[in-house]
Amino acid sequence: MNQYIKKTFLTITLLAGLSAASIAQCDKKVVLTSSKTDHLNAAGVVTRTVDESAMVEISKTRVDITINDNHEWGGTINADTCNWKVPYKEGKTVIKALLTNNDGQDKNITITIEGKDGKVTLLFEMESMPDNRIRVASDKFEEKA
Repeated sequence: MNQYIKKTFLTITLLAGLSAASIAQCDKKVVLTSSKTDHLNAAGVVTRTVDESAMVEISKTRVDITINDNHEWGGTINADTCNWKVPYKEGKTVIKALLTNNDGQDKNITITIEGKDGKVTLLFEMESMPDNRIRVASDKFEEKA
């Protein structure tokens, strides 16, 4: 019986530690850099690919997108869900934000950040353009100080 209690306590402690690490990641500022952008249709089929430098900075409250060294979009996060089993490698975050582009146009955007097999991708979906989505695969995805 004593051995059972020790194993249970150890399991609970490990799960709490992993959960704390996952939650802690969700409050961190992260940066994704990429060199390629895929444009997708409603069916998820790539319609074109653009070689371009992109940097996406995400904090708990804000998203900023820079393309080819020009700040293109920025704005406030309205809602998010975050669930990472392995920080920055396996998991998913969904962000709903109101972003403004350089021309002053506001767009409601859903950003899905997904990590599978150690590879992180972002999928951008604009409420006003549901048939056009943008996918960015990360060259680097990391925490920013």
